[in-house]
Amino acid sequence: MANALQQLINGLGLGSVYGLIAIGYTMVYGIIGMINFAHGDIYMVSAFIAVTGFTLLAGLGVTSVPLGLLVVLVVSIALTAVYGWSVERTAYRPLRGAPRLAPLISAIGMSIFLQNMVQVTQGARVKPIPPMVTGATELLSLPDGTVSVANSQLLIIASTVVLMIGFTWLITRTSLGRQQRACEQDRTMAALLGINVDRTISLTFMMGAALAAVAGVLVTVHYGVVDFYIGFVVGIKAFTAAVLGGIGSLPGAMLGGLLIGL
Repeated sequence: MANALQQLINGLGLGSVYGLIAIGYTMVYGIIGMINFAHGDIYMVSAFIAVTGFTLLAGLGVTSVPLGLLVVLVVSIALTAVYGWSVERTAYRPLRGAPRLAPLISAIGMSIFLQNMVQVTQGARVKPIPPMVTGATELLSLPDGTVSVANSQLLIIASTVVLMIGFTWLITRTSLGRQQRACEQDRTMAALLGINVDRTISLTFMMGAALAAVAGVLVTVHYGVVDFYIGFVVGIKAFTAAVLGGIGSLPGAMLGGLLIGL
């Protein structure tokens, strides 16, 4: 019983990561109707940015974990959003009017490019960092063992809940969200009504990349090791989660991620 409950908690933590990445998939698909297969590798790039950031901060003598997490998270989100914007400008925008197979091949090519870029620049070996968030909270003590949740898992779950609420509010209550929903329904009519469709799509790619950046930092903090191939596996699982939850739906993407994690 204790082992089953422990695995349930582990599944929730892992599923939260899949859900964050799946939201990026579903946001892009909701607007342009295409799957960004380079999204998993954007997550991988953010993980390497996090490792580099933590290493540089340690070299500068920064010992405060909250400060280090905040700095690395902000830098990772900013740089990864630039990667998301670049993917949209180079792999998708020139092929927006082409048959659907063309941008699909372009996105897969971008995925291979990002993997090889990181492998060449960072090396093929795994990159470890010391544990950043340690400790655990004991939830239950049963005859066959104890059930606990690691503090890093609590950070992942809490961050996911906050981001899910925040992005749901952004999509449903803000001007940008209304523009995104208008582009989802009819991009031509949205443009006729004065919406900058190109800017809205670019911002959506950047928002999805920012979510992948948060997932990359949190996973790096929790597991403490990354390699250039993690984006492919996680990307496939997050894409499956998005489809399982009903691609185009933010709550569905999160639910699908939790189910895959469990």
